[in-house]
Amino acid sequence: MLRVGLTGGLASGKSSVGKALASLGCHVLNADELGHEVLLPGGEAYGDVVREFGQGILEPDGTIDRKALAAEVFERPGRLEELNSIVHPPVIRREERLLGELAAADPHGIAVMEAAILIETGSYKRFDKVIVAFCRPEQQIERAMDRGLTREEAAARQARQMPLEEKARYADYIVDTSGTKEQTFEQVREIHRLLRSIPQ
Repeated sequence: MLRVGLTGGLASGKSSVGKALASLGCHVLNADELGHEVLLPGGEAYGDVVREFGQGILEPDGTIDRKALAAEVFERPGRLEELNSIVHPPVIRREERLLGELAAADPHGIAVMEAAILIETGSYKRFDKVIVAFCRPEQQIERAMDRGLTREEAAARQARQMPLEEKARYADYIVDTSGTKEQTFEQVREIHRLLRSIPQ
C-alpha cells in the first residue's frame, strides 16, 4: 500500500483535497479526529493530559474542554510541546494500526493521512509521498474569517503555524487551492494518476 501524507495550514484547502482524494478511491484518515479520540475519557492521553493541565480544563461531564485546553497552550510553546508529547505517541500508534489494517485489506491501494502538523512533528518521514495544500496567506485569512474567526484570531493562528512556503519544500506534490473547486479537483486528479502509476 502506498502511504501518502496530506498537510497544509490554516484554511489552506487541506480537507477539500482529502475529500477529492477519497472520491477518487483513496483511503483517507484524519489525524485530528484521532487526536480527539485519544483525549476522550478512557482515551490513551486523557489521564496524562488532565494530570498535567489540571481539572480546570474539564467540562462538568468530565470531558476535556478543548477550548480551555487550547487557552492553556496558546502562545506558550513549552506547554504546547508538553501537550504534543502526551498526545502524539498514542495518535501515531492509532495511525499505524489503521494503516496496517488498510494495507492488509487493500495491499495495492492508496492510504492518505490528513494531518495539520505532519511536517512539524517529523511524521512526514513515515510516508512515501507528501502532498501540501497551498494558497496565498491572505486567502487563508479570508477563508478562516468565512468560518467565523475574526481577522485578529485568524492572523494569530496563522502566525503560530509553519508558513506554507516552508511546508511546500517538503512536498512531493503541491495542490494550489487558490482557484475554483474544479481547478483544485483537476490538480488532485492528476496527482492521483501519478500516485497510481507508482509501482507497489
